[in-house]
Order: sequence, then structure tokens, then C-alpha cells
Amino acid sequence: MTHTASRSGGEDVGIAGVVTFLVLTFAWSWGFWGPKVLLAQGVVEGVPVLPNLGAFGPTVAAFLLVAYANGFGGVRRLAGRAIRLDYPKQWILVALLLPPAIVGGALAVAVATGTTPTFPWADQPIVLPIAFVWILLLGGPIQEEFGWRGYLLDPLQERLTPLGGGLAVGLVWAVWHLPLFYIPSETIYYDSPFLGFAVSIVLLSVLTTWVYNSTNGSLLPALLMHTSWNWAQGMFPVLDSDPASLAMVGFLLAVTLVVVVYSGPKRLGRTGVVARPD
Repeated sequence: MTHTASRSGGEDVGIAGVVTFLVLTFAWSWGFWGPKVLLAQGVVEGVPVLPNLGAFGPTVAAFLLVAYANGFGGVRRLAGRAIRLDYPKQWILVALLLPPAIVGGALAVAVATGTTPTFPWADQPIVLPIAFVWILLLGGPIQEEFGWRGYLLDPLQERLTPLGGGLAVGLVWAVWHLPLFYIPSETIYYDSPFLGFAVSIVLLSVLTTWVYNSTNGSLLPALLMHTSWNWAQGMFPVLDSDPASLAMVGFLLAVTLVVVVYSGPKRLGRTGVVARPD
């Protein structure tokens, strides 16, 4: 099985590759998370102590499949896409600043509706950059983006248009998180409304597709945007306010609609065929 370069610089993956990726990703992640769900629901009385590796499912699946198809060269190319800079550098600022802008608007709504947010880092602002680096390395982006954008997005947007691909990846991305909503130790997700999360993650996926396509298929902006989104919500807890939570989804929807209308659902940042660097 040989993979070639896609238009945005990733692997040209067939339907079999997409299905295999999904099976491996969910088997890995839910295999780690599933026992904890069963324990929390009282289905079992004890489970083996498993390492906290469930979040690595998408990235592990992507590297395994690329290694199988193209050996070390494919692995090197996939990893190298995380440091590619062959695109206008202002997209780095878009990736970094757009999520905090959306969350900041929701924070303003929280304050305007009488909610006084608490910021645990207020007395130690040095926590802010430290938290950003921690989230990048261990809070989702590294564990996921080599799979979602590095492997899955390109074959889906080739077949479904960039908008369709972004929506499809977002749906998979949301469902993949589902077990976390039943694990008490996952305080960010546990007992939270899954529907609101799913809508947000699908919209974020479309925006990330736009940034990804606008940056020559580099994974660096996608990694930074994912990090910035998680960081902004963690540091500025708008989800503590129902009006702010709704406002955040509303702002996210508004920005996504503007991007789709401006860029076009069939392009969404694509500028043509881009050769993958060796």
C-alpha cells in the first residue's frame, strides 16, 4: 500500500485508510477510557490501572499507518509538517489570537450578565505561558492533531469539499471525546452537556480546516490553534456562566459563517495544488 502526496501536503489516503485510521484511533482511546467509564457507571467494581495514554489515539494511529505505507520517510514527513513555515506568517497570529478573541467576547457577556469569573492564576500570571506549553504538549494538540489534520482531513475534504471535510472531522472529533463525559476525574467534561461541546468542536474544526488549508498543509498552525482554544477556555472560565457559554457558541458560529462565506465552502483557504516537501 503506497500513499502519495495530497494537495495540501499530507498523505493521499484511500477509503480503506480512513476506515483503518478510525478503527485504530477509537480502539486505542476508548480502550484506555472504556474501563474507567464502566467503573464510574458501576458496571464493574475494579479495573486495571492503565496509563493515561487514551488521548494519543489519533496521533498513534496516524504514525502507525504512515509508517506501514511509507516507512521512515513517511513518518519523517508527517512529523516535519509540525515545523513547516512555508506560508504567510500572519496565519500564526490568526491561529493564536482567534480563539482567545472568541472566548474573550463570551467572557464579556459573563461579566455583563452578572457572573464574576474567578481566575486561579490572578496572583501568578506566569502560569499563563506555562499552561500554554503544557496544553500544547500534554493537553490535546500533540496527541490529536497529527491524526485529525495530519491524516484524516485531507482524504475527507478531497471527497466532501473542504467544508464537508471540516464538518466530518469535527463530528468524529466530538464523538471520540464522548467517554470523557462519563469519567468523574475528567472534570472539564464530566456531567457537562455533550451537545454544546459537539457543536463547538465541529465549528472549531471548520475554522481549523480554513487555517490548515491557508498554510500549505502545515500542522504548526493547527497545533497552535488547538492549544490556544483549550488554553483560552481553561484560563478564562466562561463555561461557568450559561449566558457566556451560549454566547461563545454564537460567536464561534458567526465567525465560522463569515469565514465560509468569504473563503467559499469549496475552497476554504485552498489556493491550488501544493507539493509535499521531501
